[in-house]
Amino acid sequence: MEPFKAVFSSALVDLIAGHLGRHCPGFDRAGFVHSIVSRLDGMELMERARLIADALHAVLPRDPAIRADVLLALLHPDPLPDLVAPPTVDGLRGWAILPLTLLVGRHGIGDFDRSLMLLREMTKRFSSEFAIRYFLIADQNRTLATLAAWVHDPDRHVRRLVSEGTRSRLPWAMRLPAFMKYPGPVLPLLTALRDDPEDYVRRSVANNLNDISKDHPHRIASLLGDWMVDADRSRKALLRHAARSLIKAGNAEALAAFGHASPQLAPARPQLSSPALRMGEVQTFSLALKSLASKPQSLVIDYVVHFRKANGKLSPKVFKGGKVILNPGEAQLFQRKHHFRNVTTRRHYPGPHALSFRINGQDTEAVGFELLA
Repeated sequence: MEPFKAVFSSALVDLIAGHLGRHCPGFDRAGFVHSIVSRLDGMELMERARLIADALHAVLPRDPAIRADVLLALLHPDPLPDLVAPPTVDGLRGWAILPLTLLVGRHGIGDFDRSLMLLREMTKRFSSEFAIRYFLIADQNRTLATLAAWVHDPDRHVRRLVSEGTRSRLPWAMRLPAFMKYPGPVLPLLTALRDDPEDYVRRSVANNLNDISKDHPHRIASLLGDWMVDADRSRKALLRHAARSLIKAGNAEALAAFGHASPQLAPARPQLSSPALRMGEVQTFSLALKSLASKPQSLVIDYVVHFRKANGKLSPKVFKGGKVILNPGEAQLFQRKHHFRNVTTRRHYPGPHALSFRINGQDTEAVGFELLA
């Protein structure tokens, strides 16, 4: 199976060159293809996209109006119902659009308004979420004014660009330090899109809020409570997705927004199946739950493995456990298991470890065990 970066292949470069040749008189097709294909090996996906973008910049007309006309002519005539359709001889769409958006982002700031128009058309055929960030960094207020108008755009891809393009921590993209420091300008845009008819757009809003929560947990936890008022099922689903990092971190304010108040339970200590185990073995653990409340309790219960690091210190990692409704005076045994095995994202070190439960944001006592060499 080919790696994902292979979407930017010699065949795609040749297809792009074919379209350029129809709109750029005197275009050196062979030279363009060679300048890219000779350097693709060893490059990752975004490196390949930027290489193609810079090669396009070198061969396209310098006049901004003529360049914009050529770029528009390269686009497939049919906007996408989704983002997976491949480019064809009729025009570019799908992943082939990414280098075009980066070209506009990296080289189109001087032609600001026309460049934003190009990104709006390109995002209908892929996504301009990476390129719009160049404009937010160059002139935040001017770009936000345009995005504010796009929240009412009839095309769902354009509306999604408003929320996805302003994400402070968008994966694969350069971060937006101004929004990481102060997300205030983004929140009105997200508010306008929170009840968008498309789940595709609402999910992007949730991802943006989740990004903000990593730098401003209290602000987003408070927003959850405000947005929960008169929320329908779709907005509640958005808020649950937006709160995932806060919930995993045990943020009590966020948990309370979903009806998970501070737990009222009899004191209990986690019980482990084994005081010592080796890699490849399974640790089973449980907690006796006994309600002290006068009404039913909604409990979100996660478990925390305190892994030993190379320096001997313990580092907690939260794993999803489950949800429990506990009636007044009711007792339940909550039990889970964890398989200790090697994974690419974590190296295990033998020695003391520990395990605890996290119930509506509150941690139980941590109980130790040994991971043997």
